[in-house]
Amino acid sequence: MRFYYSVGSRYSYLASTQVGKLEREMGCQVLWRPLYSVDLYELCSASPFEGEPVSGQYDWDYRRYDAECWAEYYGVSYKEPRGVVEFDPRLLARACAAADALSTMRSYSESMFKAIFAEGLPEIGEGECLQRAEVVGLSKDAFARDLASPGPERRLAEAAEEAHSAGAFGVPSFVVDHRMFWGKDRLVLVRHFLKK
Repeated sequence: MRFYYSVGSRYSYLASTQVGKLEREMGCQVLWRPLYSVDLYELCSASPFEGEPVSGQYDWDYRRYDAECWAEYYGVSYKEPRGVVEFDPRLLARACAAADALSTMRSYSESMFKAIFAEGLPEIGEGECLQRAEVVGLSKDAFARDLASPGPERRLAEAAEEAHSAGAFGVPSFVVDHRMFWGKDRLVLVRHFLKK
């Protein structure tokens, strides 16, 4: 099973908090695939975030409220970053892709999700990305070299192409045996499919 996510996405964060439980309950293994969601929207030739919200579910205040409700349901921390945390979503996506090349992408992504949505840091820049790499056991120098190389951008583009080819149009998305499930609330359908 593949989990396509963007580390700057509140719903990707919420889904990520449930992946371990899903693996334990279903005896499956989830492959984490970071991408930059704008790349995916460009492949789909549509973005729900351009112009006026296409429906109430894309209104920022509703999204905050909805995420808080889901976090309470899941029993996880959630702090709305909008207007509080300053970060460049492409940099954070590149950082996750750099960690992927160094085989610690899942723990690194979990750390970045926490930085954005649970710890309430005022700013997440390159320095924080490097520090978190060291915390999850990466060589800061090796991580900095890969982050500065073209590799992460290439890996992000590949992940977006792969997700798009599987039918994904947003994050989070799960792909199981060529079936695509979009949204953290579809995890119940992922479980149902795996049980069959």
